[in-house]
Amino acid sequence: MLLLDRHGPKEDVWERAETLCQAETNFVLTPFGAIAESPLVQTDLRLAALLEPNRALDEVTPFFDRLDMIVVHFPSAADGRGFSTARQLRQAGFKGILRAFGPLISDQFPQALACGFDEVEIIGAAAARQPVEHWMEALKRISFLYQRDYGAQDSIPEQRLARAAHV
Repeated sequence: MLLLDRHGPKEDVWERAETLCQAETNFVLTPFGAIAESPLVQTDLRLAALLEPNRALDEVTPFFDRLDMIVVHFPSAADGRGFSTARQLRQAGFKGILRAFGPLISDQFPQALACGFDEVEIIGAAAARQPVEHWMEALKRISFLYQRDYGAQDSIPEQRLARAAHV
């Protein structure tokens, strides 16, 4: 497993558990269904929910105030639904940590950050095949985007409009 944000590798403090009752630490990552079906838990418990790509956004939004992190599962590198999910979660007002999880490839790292993800967790062969250097190099390859980056600079069309307004 490899966990990265835009600054490089980082340590994962979240404990994975199938139910909240199984948690042995205060940082618990569990499937969304386990959180949705459980009563409000102790206040010192930090919660992260694992979302599958077919989960409806309106099911998740009522839990934003209970979640410190949402982990969006990518079943494969070719399944781009997670990028749309991240954008929708941010547009719906989720302010916590967003993590992409699955067999992503380094070329997808800039797009993941642009869509609103804070970090990516790469698993299996993808993590072994692409070292940290590949992921950090991918961030340097793209300096401008056609779509608006979540929380960052203007897109290429917006920059062109701004320049045209000053001419």
